[in-house]
Amino acid sequence: MTVYLGENGFVELKRSSGEPIRATVEIEDVSTQKRRFSFEADVRGELMSGDQVDITHQIAGTDLDFIANHPEHDWRGYVFVDIMGGIRLFDTFEKAIRGELAEAIELKKPSSAQPITIRTRGSRYLEVAEIRSYEFTTERENIDLTSLGDQFRNRYEAGLISGQGRLDCFWDHQKRICERDNSPENGQELPIYLAQLCIRLVQGADFSGRFFIYAPELDDPRASRNAVWYEAECIITNVSVNVAADSIIETSIDFITTGTFRLLVGVPPSYLLTEEPAKLLQEDGSGLILSGAD
Repeated sequence: MTVYLGENGFVELKRSSGEPIRATVEIEDVSTQKRRFSFEADVRGELMSGDQVDITHQIAGTDLDFIANHPEHDWRGYVFVDIMGGIRLFDTFEKAIRGELAEAIELKKPSSAQPITIRTRGSRYLEVAEIRSYEFTTERENIDLTSLGDQFRNRYEAGLISGQGRLDCFWDHQKRICERDNSPENGQELPIYLAQLCIRLVQGADFSGRFFIYAPELDDPRASRNAVWYEAECIITNVSVNVAADSIIETSIDFITTGTFRLLVGVPPSYLLTEEPAKLLQEDGSGLILSGAD
């Protein structure tokens, strides 16, 4: 009998893409000294620090005129949003979380107003930091089939399957480098992001999640590469923060799944494998077959 401990489980999260933001950046909205720009709309309910975005000029064939040394029609990178709704641009997720002036991309005064479109992107899965425990529940709802015809009865006789769960985390808002695979560029998603999702006004409180029950240690050559995890699209429904004077601040996040979810067994798609010639496992799972069931 094999016994597994919870220390081999973790959660990965990918930010979901939302509806595009259309706005106009006026000349006076760009501060070259602070490397910051804004526009009339309040983006604090739409964009969050660390979001990867595509910024595109709304007029086809026209270059963005406020990003220095970037004579292109569009720009892709990460944003930091300050408490006033101002935006700084960065080339990495980690820099965007810090939001430091010296690391921000330089801006310049545009020659005219810039009508732009900003669309967030779900770039990659990041491991959620400071998780103390989590639970993932699947349940099947029984349906009364007496009033349904045979055509529909056969479809729904098994009931509707839904999922829900809860994350218990230690509260953290500082950026730390992920040490799971000794890869400095692989940052962690902090619990504060889940709290922000719950009060997001425009793009919704949804995210893509992978909930690992077991994953092998990467530095153990004797361990099997197979892991077990749930994969689902989720929506945050409740966030609570417990602040006590004599203990660590903790937060609990409740979520439900949307659409289908899967219980998978195999090599996690976040592991990049190059052990076999000409075979590479990408983030989307291509390159290697995974076994699993809905």
